[in-house]
Amino acid sequence: MGRMSTQESTADREIVTRRLLDAPREQVFEAFADPTRLTRWWGPKGFTSTFQEFDLRRGGHWRFVLHGPNGADYPNESVFVEVVKPECLVFNHVSGPKFQMSLTLDDRGGRTIITWRMLFETATECAKVKVFAVDANEQNLDRLEAELATMRRG
Repeated sequence: MGRMSTQESTADREIVTRRLLDAPREQVFEAFADPTRLTRWWGPKGFTSTFQEFDLRRGGHWRFVLHGPNGADYPNESVFVEVVKPECLVFNHVSGPKFQMSLTLDDRGGRTIITWRMLFETATECAKVKVFAVDANEQNLDRLEAELATMRRG
């Protein structure tokens, strides 16, 4: 019951995306943990990224620039809060817009359910980001699936 009330209290402040991936969670975790792989799939369709720092540990920093298809650059900075291989990653996106991202990987017999949860401080901030983030998150997961397919072939 307490857990349900927590979910209810954050529902207007979060964006949640889930997908069943055709890969074991160790491989999904590796696609995130390896910055060479991550830079190939992180971001919506048409975006590329340049990583300046990627320190995947509690308290570690992740600094990068997303390069949009329109030529715009979007600097990003995050700090890792929790890293539990191969189960979950949590980081605070400390550059605007500010949110906490939780990536949970649930094993489903050689496949993985990824739950991608963005939690914002206010419902207003969440609503502003939701306008573009829902589709962008799906595109990001499409790119992750393509990277996982490449990993299987390689």
